[in-house]
Amino acid sequence: MFGLVKAPDRDGKLAYEEWGDPKGYPVFLLHGTPGSRLGPKPRTFDLHKLGIRLIAYDRPGYGESGRYVGRDVAHAAQDVIAIADHLRLGRYSVVGRSGGGPHALACAALSPDRVASAAAVVTVAPPDAEGLDWLAGMADSNVMTYEMMENSPGLTQVGALLARNADAIRRNPSSLLSSLSQEMPDVDRLVVEDAGIRDLLMLNYLSAVGEFTGARTELEDPPEPTGWLDDLVSFRKPWGFYPEKIEEVPVLLWHGEQDVFSPVSHFRWLAERIPHACAVLQPSAAHFAALPALPPILAWVRDNAA
Repeated sequence: MFGLVKAPDRDGKLAYEEWGDPKGYPVFLLHGTPGSRLGPKPRTFDLHKLGIRLIAYDRPGYGESGRYVGRDVAHAAQDVIAIADHLRLGRYSVVGRSGGGPHALACAALSPDRVASAAAVVTVAPPDAEGLDWLAGMADSNVMTYEMMENSPGLTQVGALLARNADAIRRNPSSLLSSLSQEMPDVDRLVVEDAGIRDLLMLNYLSAVGEFTGARTELEDPPEPTGWLDDLVSFRKPWGFYPEKIEEVPVLLWHGEQDVFSPVSHFRWLAERIPHACAVLQPSAAHFAALPALPPILAWVRDNAA
């Protein structure tokens, strides 16, 4: 089921969608970067088996959600509450994968009265993480983009780079995966070679850059990838909360030790500081292994809801 909700404290709308058991336990799935509400998720059959009502939304600037200029990671907590209130949900859980991980932690930190459990999967740590070399171990493409952000007045160079990437995705939905595959460890390549997962990722990237309905004509200008840009900026400025202050909400941290997009040092930093976190490190996994791992992760947040 698709829906639109007025964004809290600003003009614009948030687009969301639901799958699974309408009477099941509500879980928000927060997408990666770039991504959208149509990102990879378990099959409807599996969601019914798990008893999960899965809700995903386009973060501001992605898909059909209006942009929120200057947003930080913390803003996700209020956006999720706005959708939950619209759906008349009381307590719920959140699961964030990759770029959604920091936003899931924001929900746990800032709305413990609503969030019953949370999972941050292959997430990065805050940019001001004491003692952490934030860029160490990251793929060269990530390092180049973040360094470009720091050295580009007005973010013009990064914006132009992301616009080119978005155009490439529109022409060939597999282009982003093809470029990332050069840096992926072998275990990630095996995951994304699965036809079903690959199709879900391509739909995810297409909808992230505005190709979600096919309704736009050739005469219209393609949308700028503002959600993508705003995500990257938000990861590298203060998040608006401290993960180590998450004390009331059960948190699962799940990571692949061979991850080169969110290095394992970020996982270890968070695992050492979030009180009572359940830290799961998979030695033979990397970044994209988080996709097939979603069903047991959803089961964990369901079973550990406080």
